Amino acid sequence: MTTKNKDQSSEDIEAQAEETMVTDEESEKVSELEKELEEAQAQAAEYLDGWQRTQAEFSNYKKRQEAEWAQVTTLASATLLRKLLPVMDNFERAIATLPDNLRQLSWCEGVFLIKRELDAVFESEDVKPIETEGQMFDPHYHEAVTHEEVPGYEEGQIIGEVQRGYTLGERVLRPALVRVAKAPAAPQPESATA
Repeated sequence: MTTKNKDQSSEDIEAQAEETMVTDEESEKVSELEKELEEAQAQAAEYLDGWQRTQAEFSNYKKRQEAEWAQVTTLASATLLRKLLPVMDNFERAIATLPDNLRQLSWCEGVFLIKRELDAVFESEDVKPIETEGQMFDPHYHEAVTHEEVPGYEEGQIIGEVQRGYTLGERVLRPALVRVAKAPAAPQPESATA
């Protein structure tokens, strides 16, 4: 190697060494910047966590509001439908007692049409009659008005329906008033007379 090349090589090495040397001041500045970056990242993570919590809380709030609104709507519907039940009962009584020779008159057909419309309203609101015929008494759905000894029926079996009951979805809108069979009384032993 020539002296010129040696000088150039040593100059290159020195230049590289100067470039790669980091002064204490620069090192301190880098460490401050790293610390600031960590703090900013921690703060960003905290903000993200807070935002996510707020978003979840708002989502839960919306769900609660929707559930409460649905419950208020259902209760309002139930109140109105309970008021219509006596009207339904009266239509059923009127139709049941209508003589056969009058059923073909136009005004009777109008009464039947009104009854069908009322049935359609009840059906659209998911109101269904409670089954009683041949069923066993269930205090969740039935209200006993009498307990009678009737041959041919088991204890607790429904004998007859006094007033129809209805459900609104899964809830009882009005329990069915029913007559319920009870077991016959045990025969009294005759006392011996002496």
